[in-house]
Amino acid sequence: MLEKKNITVVMPAYNAASTLKKSIKDLPDIVDNIVVVDDYSTDKTVKVAQELAKKDKRIYFLQHKNNKGYGANQKTCYKKALELKSDIVIMVHPDYQYSPKLATAMAAMIASGHYDVVLASRILGKQLEPNEGGMPKWRWVSNRILTLVQNILCNNKMSEYHTGYRAFSAEVLKKLPLEQNSDDFVFDNQMLVQVMYYGFRMGEISCPTRYFEEASSINWKRSVVYGLGVLKSSLQYYLAIRGKMKVNYLPGKHIATRSID
Repeated sequence: MLEKKNITVVMPAYNAASTLKKSIKDLPDIVDNIVVVDDYSTDKTVKVAQELAKKDKRIYFLQHKNNKGYGANQKTCYKKALELKSDIVIMVHPDYQYSPKLATAMAAMIASGHYDVVLASRILGKQLEPNEGGMPKWRWVSNRILTLVQNILCNNKMSEYHTGYRAFSAEVLKKLPLEQNSDDFVFDNQMLVQVMYYGFRMGEISCPTRYFEEASSINWKRSVVYGLGVLKSSLQYYLAIRGKMKVNYLPGKHIATRSID
């Protein structure tokens, strides 16, 4: 609980048996609920999650009966979080690539009423350099190029759009037509396009990151597919707000960014 807000952390899990326990252990005390959704892992993630749930009543464990994809996993996570009457929902990857300890700072930015969405940026601060925390140079370069193009097309000034560490107000999750988004990795970017389209306010904090063998990461081929998907969603946003294209995951009317209360 923070500022009388119910805080839920969601963890879309896939083959996270070796890092799930530490990821949950390092969550701050403000977290009221922890939703772990397993996307049909092939390791012992289910066993580890079930054992943790027995010891910690805050943990709600769900499992997909087949591998549905990263985006589909998030859809299940957010649906359950809203069922728990959450006011603020934070997605923390259970592979410990991002520090769970920053959840308090992210939740506070939303609880303040200044922001609706907060991203933990790997680029702000010391993370500006490639290979900090083990980030591969090719990934850093592609991140910088994609973010530059997106900022131009979306008329925004974010340091990056590709972090998997994000916090949302319940209002955002209720408003966005998330079921219209992809079930794959581009879900993340489509969601941020929707956030901008509906005028929600985004903020950022600096976040250290770790790249190691157990940390989840998509391969080069899937990264290319993701990158093309990012460019497509950004271009769709650019055309949609100008009334030149109808996009199924951007229904309704474009709203200018809301002012700070």
